[in-house]
Amino acid sequence: MARVHVSNVVVMNNPCPFFTPFKFEITFECLESLKEDLEWKIIYVGSAESEEYDQVLDSVYVGPVPEGRHMFVFQADPPDTSKIPVGDAVGVTVVLLTCSYKDKEFVRVGYYVNNEYTDVELRENPPTTPIYEKLVRNILDTQPRVTRFKIEWDDEVQEQMSQMSLAMSQTKTNQAITETIAAVEELSMDNENLPPIYSDF
Repeated sequence: MARVHVSNVVVMNNPCPFFTPFKFEITFECLESLKEDLEWKIIYVGSAESEEYDQVLDSVYVGPVPEGRHMFVFQADPPDTSKIPVGDAVGVTVVLLTCSYKDKEFVRVGYYVNNEYTDVELRENPPTTPIYEKLVRNILDTQPRVTRFKIEWDDEVQEQMSQMSLAMSQTKTNQAITETIAAVEELSMDNENLPPIYSDF
């Protein structure tokens, strides 16, 4: 069972000019105190064609994390435009907010992002080379896509091994009892065939 649940994400500075930093207010619930930090990342998808153009805008470690409700603001610089394919600069793309524990990602919140010109002439006749200074970024924050992944949390591996060890021990005990009962039954059957013992006492 997941020990951390993202309960709310508020997209701030939206809509805004392309070069405005990304800013998210994140609220999450921790069901049990964690031994290690949570790692959060903001990833900008430069092209839907290949992960090669994905950019990790920033990553931050949050911890120690005690049991309870927590909130923080995560800010990251805009993407490096030199790493975005020219044909994917304008239009719809995606920004991802991810969280990992012990290098294992357990939740991903994805938002569609629409980059467009506000100038009507540029919309109708977009330049061959994108003019990022005139692009407006609009994150569609009402339609997030949340994906959860199952990971092993603190002590879960040890608990599973203990349960397996206990199950194996119980199996061996049951097997020993079964063998003992069978041996006693066999001995009883042998005793029935023995001649009676007479005693002078």
